[in-house]
Amino acid sequence: MSKVDDFVVVPEYIYDENTKTRYKKGQFFGKGGFAKCYEITNVANSQTFAGKVVSKKLIVKENQKEKMTQEIQIHKSLKHKNIVGFYSFFEDNDNIYIVLELCRKRSMMELQKRRKMLTEPETRFYMRQILSGVSYLHQRRIIHRDLKLGNLFLNDELTVKIGDFGLAATIEYEGERKKTLCGTPNYIAPEILQKKGHSFEVDIWSIGCIMYTLLAGKPPFETRSLKETYSRIKKCEYHFTTNISPVAKNMIMIMLQSDPKSRPKVTELLQHPFITEGYCPASLPVSSLTMAPRFHKYDAAMRKPLSGINNGDAVPNPELRVQQDSITAHLTGAPNHHVFDAKENFVTLKSMLGKLLKMKPAKNHVFLDEMTDPAAQPMIWVSKWVDYSDKYGFGYQLSDECVGVMFNDTTKLIMLPNGINVHYIDKTGEEVYMTMDNYPRVYDKKMKLLSYFSRYMREHLIMTGASVLREADSLSRTPHLHQWCRSTSGVLMQLNNGTVQMNFSDHTKIIMCPLMAAITYIDEEKQFRTFRFSSLENNGCNIALYEKMRYAYDKISMLLNPENNYMK
Repeated sequence: MSKVDDFVVVPEYIYDENTKTRYKKGQFFGKGGFAKCYEITNVANSQTFAGKVVSKKLIVKENQKEKMTQEIQIHKSLKHKNIVGFYSFFEDNDNIYIVLELCRKRSMMELQKRRKMLTEPETRFYMRQILSGVSYLHQRRIIHRDLKLGNLFLNDELTVKIGDFGLAATIEYEGERKKTLCGTPNYIAPEILQKKGHSFEVDIWSIGCIMYTLLAGKPPFETRSLKETYSRIKKCEYHFTTNISPVAKNMIMIMLQSDPKSRPKVTELLQHPFITEGYCPASLPVSSLTMAPRFHKYDAAMRKPLSGINNGDAVPNPELRVQQDSITAHLTGAPNHHVFDAKENFVTLKSMLGKLLKMKPAKNHVFLDEMTDPAAQPMIWVSKWVDYSDKYGFGYQLSDECVGVMFNDTTKLIMLPNGINVHYIDKTGEEVYMTMDNYPRVYDKKMKLLSYFSRYMREHLIMTGASVLREADSLSRTPHLHQWCRSTSGVLMQLNNGTVQMNFSDHTKIIMCPLMAAITYIDEEKQFRTFRFSSLENNGCNIALYEKMRYAYDKISMLLNPENNYMK
């Protein structure tokens, strides 16, 4: 356990003496070096906020107190649509409480981990907002000094909100250069490392690193050692991936220049052709947090993102009670970051589980909120399922209320939450988009079966986990069931966004995500808790979760075994 866990104790109800406001502590949201964060609710009007709680025991030194005061003074002075809203702060004998805007969709760091690389329209959508927020800061003579994906938060509409002003500073006079060594290694500007003094230009450098990371899938200067990373930053040594367009490369290059004076101002970047000339969606669907949207106006190739996954038409042996896509046919083809590699997904997950199980983490204790990491919670999971594979296929409903059927011939139909838009995925992975009222007659039987499955699950099955925001957006591409396997102990389901879920006959469930290196455990009481594998290695877990993970490891090992023929 960290110092934060030892010192930051948060009561069930928090009272602000100044405004006579009473807040109820809700869901644990996460923790940092000095603070814990909870969802808090104003008891009087039910408004929800993020409550950042800092123990006074952790800020005893004078410079720590000054830093805290500066963070509050800077943040409370800001009001902009792309800055996390600051509502109030107060204290009691034990803690300092900061009441902030609640950003339920977490940060862009989780987005990037789940998606790896974003499309250029999405990057443009987010970059416009980031630049707008930073432009506001710079106009007010404020340097953020720690711009990174983890400090760019997202609300339910996927509006970017710049947060965490712990390292922010105000430029007091023209030409002032700050001297403090600060920032995050992968985003830190060379002039900070070289202690030459720095100003607004460090934020431009960080934005360049952010844009590169969104398009390339990893930070431009990232290496296995801090020393090597810093060396590359000082030499401005990085390389572009082949998927980045010339206009995007140009924008990144003008930001990532060693000489701070050569970098453009934010106002100039807002006029760059990448920002002004390319297609930019007015909004993005929530499903884009886990799956690339379909930009039919922008890129025809986006309409076939799974092309090449299934080259075979063979239907798996129904006696095995396994249904799947072919997942090896594409391995010899050109790399495509939209293609889901189910075998690699299983191999990675097996490795993570194996490493954890070797630590023998089983302990006879209860879970604490502080052991969980809600930011790693899955965006989408299977909330209902029905096995009708003896005749037609396997039906399921996702947590966002999408309904899908994986037919015995391995084709799939997915109806979006709006009940209108439908995606059909054929045996080769080609996607066809239609609506419930307007579709080719050749799909008539399957569309009727989709309606039947949907109606059956709605009327007869209980939903797992909390409901999620509905969306009715023509850009949506929801994850779909890639393969499933059923036994007497339960059912294993693998989605094409990397999520692997196991529902057990005792009504418990585990949802595993190799991309987030995390597991969600839903117990008999329907308690929903998400843990990083690293946290379970350090803190252990209860015996019930340990047994589920051990079973998952054995089942995945069996599926990967070539002799079983499941993964072909």
